[in-house]
Amino acid sequence: MQKELTEETDRKEVTGLDPTRTRHSLAEDVFAIAIGTALVSFGVFLYQQASLVLGGLAGVALILDYLTPFGFGALFFAINLPFYLFGVGSLGWGYILRTFAAVTAMSLMVRVLPYGVDVSFVHPLVASMMGGAMIGFGLLALFRHGAGLGGVNILVAFLQERFKLRAGYVQLGVDLVILCAGALVVSLEQLAWSVAGAVVFNLILGVNHKPGRYMAFS
Repeated sequence: MQKELTEETDRKEVTGLDPTRTRHSLAEDVFAIAIGTALVSFGVFLYQQASLVLGGLAGVALILDYLTPFGFGALFFAINLPFYLFGVGSLGWGYILRTFAAVTAMSLMVRVLPYGVDVSFVHPLVASMMGGAMIGFGLLALFRHGAGLGGVNILVAFLQERFKLRAGYVQLGVDLVILCAGALVVSLEQLAWSVAGAVVFNLILGVNHKPGRYMAFS
């Protein structure tokens, strides 16, 4: 019984879904997912300007963006595609569709932001702290409305469902591997600022995204 409760708690932490809570309206979901995606996109944009790296598939896309001629948006959208297959059974179509919408919107936003914002210099301190905060609050909005940014979130939920691996530990391990891989494309100073930013947005999620604290999941 205790094991089942623990697994259910982990699933809520990954998806932000709790069927026992009051549901959001469609308009509330659309608004929150749009705002959350915009915040994460601008946070990633600041990371790009300071040549920092992230965890998750966004981090993989940033690393490939630095190494290849392909842009972040196209890379982020493409590498997410295979992961949706993992989540259909374990997370449900609602979560997958909302996540697909968020990933698509973010891929487009990060691509067009340079046409609307002209930034000649961003100090890594500003990028890591303010960009990390934007990413944290943006993810918080997405999680609370039953969406995510694909990739690692979907994979860890699948591994938990299939192999009973704790989602939080798996996600932490994957993020650490991706951040370490960032050392191949950024300096140690930039990597240190990247880790500091990761601490910021994970603290935001850790403090604010707890099962039972929020009363209106979708």
